[in-house]
Amino acid sequence: MARKDKPRRPQAQTPKGFRDYFGAEVTERKAMLDAIAEVYHRYGFDALESSAVETVEALGKFLPDVDRPNEGVFAWDEGEPGKPDWLALRYDLTAPLARVYAQHRNDLPAPYRRYAMGPVWRNEKPGPGRFRQFYQCDADTVGTASVAADAEICAMLCDTLEAVGIARGEYVVRVNNRKVLNGVMEVAGILDPSDPEKFAKERGIVLRAIDKLDRLGVEGVRALLGEGRRDESGDITEGAGLSAAQTDKIISFVLASESVHQELHERAEEIEPFSQRGAQTLIAASMSGSDPFIRSGNFLSAARGPYNRAIIAFLGELVESSSEGKVGVQELRDIAALLEAQGYGPDRIVIDPSVVRGLGYYTGPVFEAELTFEIPDEKGRPQRFGSVAGGGRYDDLVTRFTGQSVPATGVSIGVDRLLAALRAKGRLGDTATGPVIVTVMDRDRMSDYQTICADLRRAGIRAEVYLGNPRNFGNQLKYADRRGSPAAVIQGSDEAARGVVQVKDLILGAKLAQDATVEEWKENPSQTEVRIEDLPAFLRNLIG
Repeated sequence: MARKDKPRRPQAQTPKGFRDYFGAEVTERKAMLDAIAEVYHRYGFDALESSAVETVEALGKFLPDVDRPNEGVFAWDEGEPGKPDWLALRYDLTAPLARVYAQHRNDLPAPYRRYAMGPVWRNEKPGPGRFRQFYQCDADTVGTASVAADAEICAMLCDTLEAVGIARGEYVVRVNNRKVLNGVMEVAGILDPSDPEKFAKERGIVLRAIDKLDRLGVEGVRALLGEGRRDESGDITEGAGLSAAQTDKIISFVLASESVHQELHERAEEIEPFSQRGAQTLIAASMSGSDPFIRSGNFLSAARGPYNRAIIAFLGELVESSSEGKVGVQELRDIAALLEAQGYGPDRIVIDPSVVRGLGYYTGPVFEAELTFEIPDEKGRPQRFGSVAGGGRYDDLVTRFTGQSVPATGVSIGVDRLLAALRAKGRLGDTATGPVIVTVMDRDRMSDYQTICADLRRAGIRAEVYLGNPRNFGNQLKYADRRGSPAAVIQGSDEAARGVVQVKDLILGAKLAQDATVEEWKENPSQTEVRIEDLPAFLRNLIG
């Protein structure tokens, strides 16, 4: 007789690109999000929770390299044969906001200021530290074209980073304008104002390539601007197909700001003040590659205010022949002035033309928050932590629903990356305290232990009764240790008769032998006898 095959058991593992979050991680994230929400609330933004699922039509095609509706997102078709009806998990919190505003605009204030926090999903190739599900934390203003809204977002981003524990000087908010980038591409010959669709594919590749400068380096970006790039796995990324001359113009533009920005930061304390005209000369020299001012040291990176004004002036000259580029330069000038008037100078916020942001719906100012401190990588080598937030103006996104121009601007914080940064700097505080454990000495007195526990909870103390097998008392102590418990409560029949309990102070780190007896445990000097009515006050004092 043939043996029946045993049923196949599923593998107990998370899907590729996903992960599980446990107690301390969840607690740390909540504490950080609460601090962020407090700043957003102080700035007048209201909370919004939208659906995790949207129609693909509502989400739009804004993910990189999208060739079909469900590429880059987790999507499924709920339609009938021949009548597709695609739904998808949201890939960010901004596209759902556009749908919400278009749907409820008659009931919302104008401008509408909202913040949202929650998970998003992207059907992308996972890698180290790159997951398919991650948390975002957004704030957006919809319904005003004023660049004061963009400046406010940048100021709020600074306040938010400092509120969660990133000290001033450990971050920089970098600001650019897509209109300036369009002006540069017009000068480079890949944007025709009379035919906006012409070279659209090439421009998209250019923007995504520049956005990868930090990760791929100059040669990697150059390859993407040209024929394309093969990564370490052998996959080929299509290039923009630009000529060598076009590529050189874009590369020199990006590297000019990188060179000056880095030099100003590195030599902040060392060099004499320089004039605005001197800074412009410096930037022009950086463009040509000669950098005489950098080598001679006759300028001052401490004059960062002049640097912002100088880089804006230089950009104005660069895009002089582009009307859209000139509008973008003026918007940068206004943003810088508004921020400086509020005390947010270039020590925190700088104009940086290398910032592009990869998503296709940005239409004006764009910004990115970068952490400037270094942390060791897996091999102990120091590396800069990099970007933890980004955003910008997306005036065309809501227009897809309404047919009317609805300006909007916002920022998104990468929650997991910011948490990782705080953890690397040791700024998340101690591990979350576990509950007080009420141990079980007598099985038939479970109601007494539950009563003790209930009284502690009513007093605002986190507590639980041990619900495992109470036969081995050492296992109860091991459980308390694994839970990170600050204290364990014991009450045998003798203590119950006298109206007292024994409290073991686990914060002191007293370790018990694996097979310790109750008597040995009670002899430990960190154990105290407490009257049952005094137990909540005693534990509050112990926990702190």
